[in-house]
Amino acid sequence: MFTFIHAADLHLDSPLRGLSRHEDAPVGEIRGATRRALENLVTLALQKQVNFVLIAGDLYDGDQKDYATALFFNRQMLRLREKKIPVFAISGNHDAESVITKALAPPQNVQFFPVKKPASFTFPTLPVTIHGQGFANASVQENLALKYPEAVPGNFNIGLLHTSLAGSAVHDTYAPCSLADLEKKGYHYWALGHIHQPEVIRQDPWIVYPGNIQGRKVNETGVRGCSLVEVNDSLEVTSHTLIPLDVVRWAHLELDLSNVADEDTLASLIGTAFREALQDAGDRLLAVRLTLTGTTALHGALHADLSRWQAECTSIAVEIDHEQVWFERLKLHTSPAYDPQELAQRDDLTALVLTALQDFTPEQKPSALTALEDKLPPAALAGLAESTHLKEEVAAIVLHSIATSE
Repeated sequence: MFTFIHAADLHLDSPLRGLSRHEDAPVGEIRGATRRALENLVTLALQKQVNFVLIAGDLYDGDQKDYATALFFNRQMLRLREKKIPVFAISGNHDAESVITKALAPPQNVQFFPVKKPASFTFPTLPVTIHGQGFANASVQENLALKYPEAVPGNFNIGLLHTSLAGSAVHDTYAPCSLADLEKKGYHYWALGHIHQPEVIRQDPWIVYPGNIQGRKVNETGVRGCSLVEVNDSLEVTSHTLIPLDVVRWAHLELDLSNVADEDTLASLIGTAFREALQDAGDRLLAVRLTLTGTTALHGALHADLSRWQAECTSIAVEIDHEQVWFERLKLHTSPAYDPQELAQRDDLTALVLTALQDFTPEQKPSALTALEDKLPPAALAGLAESTHLKEEVAAIVLHSIATSE
């Protein structure tokens, strides 16, 4: 029996997008998360005494300003060298050979596969052969898998490949290939990289994306880590486990307000949702975004006072655990409980305003405010003047003022 770790998309020292917009963001902790996740990966390898580690591309996030990132990586690899654990890696689109200029020669236990053609490595003491090829440049569009060597008979064959497979809705296309292309090689395990969402594509043969080791933004939610794989003496995978490595857990929560009509109930629901997400995150920092949905009597009030509810959510997060919960943003996808068509029957002026809202754009706001100055309640005008949101949000403010005015 032997054991190995399959990791990918480390994106060491990746800049976290959008943090500069939030004054209260725990920038230092989040920016250091990719390094701490790599430390967790190395610790896991040492604890499990794995036979080897695979890194399927995008070790770095792009060219570095200095050598600090490469030095950190090498120090972590030296921890593995002390226990004689080898590491096999390929470059991907973010750390392609043509992109990285400030890389350092890795320790002797780390082997990078070539970029011009695939190569193979066979262990002298294990029935294992690893095949791989890295990216020469940041936009590889050819099917690299087609030129991978045939499987070595009697060995457990692994294909190390950075690829989008047949394509992804959220990732760019690189080294595209089909499942049939991979199956034809006769390998036992394809260790893939590039897609950040963990997924076992197939189990015969094993075709696996372990995902990235640390979520870097709000759409990279849930567990992030690596695959821990055990193989028996018959060269069969007996265990495949996603092991969490992340130190910051992103969560995008949704609350349906269809049966919610008062603010106290809403605040209570938000607190419950935050506590459950924190429990799921364990001892990690929880970075959470909240989207409110559903048809609710609170629709207009929420849009009219979005900044207050953003602050309210932040306050709830701080109260739960100011060191472990960071609230990122509130989004509104609610709809009004009242019928705009019924409001239009109130009088001709209301009907005129509702008709105008159908064609309202942010560019028209200054002239619209002037035209409506003597026609709308003060609360509606104030909401419009402060709003920087889209047409639907502007409409919600106006409709709320109309619906609640005498």
